Amino acid sequence: MFTLQAVSQLLKRNVETELLCFPESRIHTEALKLGFKVHTIKASGYFHPLEILKLKKILSKGSFDLVHTQASKDLWVIVPALKLALSKIPLLMTKQVGSFIIKKDKLHQWIYNRVTLALAISRVIKKNLVDTCPLPESKIELLHNWVDTKKFNPDVVNKNKVRDEFSIAKNEIVIGMLARFSWGKGHEEFLFAAKELSGKYPNLKFMIVGEPSRGEDEYAGKIKNLTAEYGIEDKIIFTGFRKDTPEVLASMDIFAFPSHSEAFGIALAEALSMGIPSVCSDSDGVLDIAVNGVTSYLFQKQNGKDMADKLEMLIQSPETRKKFGEASRKRAVENFDVEILTDKVIDIYNRLLNNETRKW
Repeated sequence: MFTLQAVSQLLKRNVETELLCFPESRIHTEALKLGFKVHTIKASGYFHPLEILKLKKILSKGSFDLVHTQASKDLWVIVPALKLALSKIPLLMTKQVGSFIIKKDKLHQWIYNRVTLALAISRVIKKNLVDTCPLPESKIELLHNWVDTKKFNPDVVNKNKVRDEFSIAKNEIVIGMLARFSWGKGHEEFLFAAKELSGKYPNLKFMIVGEPSRGEDEYAGKIKNLTAEYGIEDKIIFTGFRKDTPEVLASMDIFAFPSHSEAFGIALAEALSMGIPSVCSDSDGVLDIAVNGVTSYLFQKQNGKDMADKLEMLIQSPETRKKFGEASRKRAVENFDVEILTDKVIDIYNRLLNNETRKW
């Protein structure tokens, strides 16, 4: 859905933008609802000669200034299509996730040589690009994902809506996490911390927001069974999937982000934007968002005891929670705001076009 937001932002700034996506996918359905101009090709893998020819026709007919893809796998269709169309327009790639495969053979060199610029959403992804792809560091720039800080704004969201829904008392401290039910998101450490802290502080509630993706129901069942095994069912709130993310976050006093490995962590950035103090694992893209001792306390990843200790520091200090919350909101507005980062994207486009008459 990040791509849809990007298209919306560009259109809002009068940058004519057309979307290329897989037919009848969720992004296709939503794009049509939003009235976007959409092209579709059935390219989910690497070798699609007919779809390459189809894209070549789209590129030849349109007066495109540049192409910007959100997935490296798309290069296997885009690069051959651009070459067949004899197009020399800039090609940008945003790298959203890391890769564990070294891709520096001759074929990958041919593909990546056509990339004008790669944008990495965090420092760990930038390093991953350098380590795994045949791209010189001069072709890689850091550009974080963004948050709508006007939507995720504690001043315009009802803090009590979700608390009232789940009958949470005013004196209860809510510690919450937001993630799909998948191994590596840190549910085990979160529940361990809940068990450790519930016996010491009777006014705590722990909220788990999210649902399992396809094939993850067994893992979700294990997490819920662990709650019963720890004897803390009355302390845990499973909300399931929620669309009202700002209201859900507003109900929390402390946000927990125990993910073992995260390219960026948009939920954490949203929590910062909502002015919520946080406790986060000290790894990967988290380090681009949270600042230890300023917005958050960092704990050793996969260490439930350390997580509990850091949560306890915030539980015991309303003053620190308030201070971290204010710093979090400030950091989100200054560093991850959608308007600021969209401006940066357009600046990059203008720089690559290098043509004053075509600038936006």
